[in-house]
Amino acid sequence: MIEMTIDSIRVSLMNYQRVVILKEKISDRYLPIWIGPAEADAIAVKLQGVAVPRPLTHDLLNSVIDTLGAAINSIIVNDLKNDTFYAKVILDIDGKQIEVDSRPSDALALAVRTGVPIYADDSVLEKAGIMLDGETGKPIFEEGEEIKGKDSKVSDAEMKKKMSAFYDFINTLDLDDFDKRKS
Repeated sequence: MIEMTIDSIRVSLMNYQRVVILKEKISDRYLPIWIGPAEADAIAVKLQGVAVPRPLTHDLLNSVIDTLGAAINSIIVNDLKNDTFYAKVILDIDGKQIEVDSRPSDALALAVRTGVPIYADDSVLEKAGIMLDGETGKPIFEEGEEIKGKDSKVSDAEMKKKMSAFYDFINTLDLDDFDKRKS
């Protein structure tokens, strides 16, 4: 497991899809995950400290978890199958840990409300993690690089083909302020 932080939420200028960009805490590898507009708003509201007059769905879920005597321990983006990311919310209750299946966007919305750590499984980062150019914000693919999977090697060309949806999406993002952090 690799600890991640929420770097930003971006909107594609071409189709207005949202993507949350997670960043490895100790390196410059990123994990883009497409999310819905409601979940993007739920994450952004908390990241920006916007007060809402009534609890949002994720506030309600957090309240229910707390009322039932559990606490959110962490969230894990644990799998990627057929271009769909999977996550788990790890709950502590009565001295035990319980894993609850979740969409990554919902798990991330809970994480920003509770301040718990966000992790990504190594295999997810191997499949979908990208390095971004610091100046352009565009994905970096090193020519001739071999990328190892669990049981086989995938050539750079094959990886580019598999990751083309991510690459095309990242290229439509407005990344002018990518390296500017909010204080």
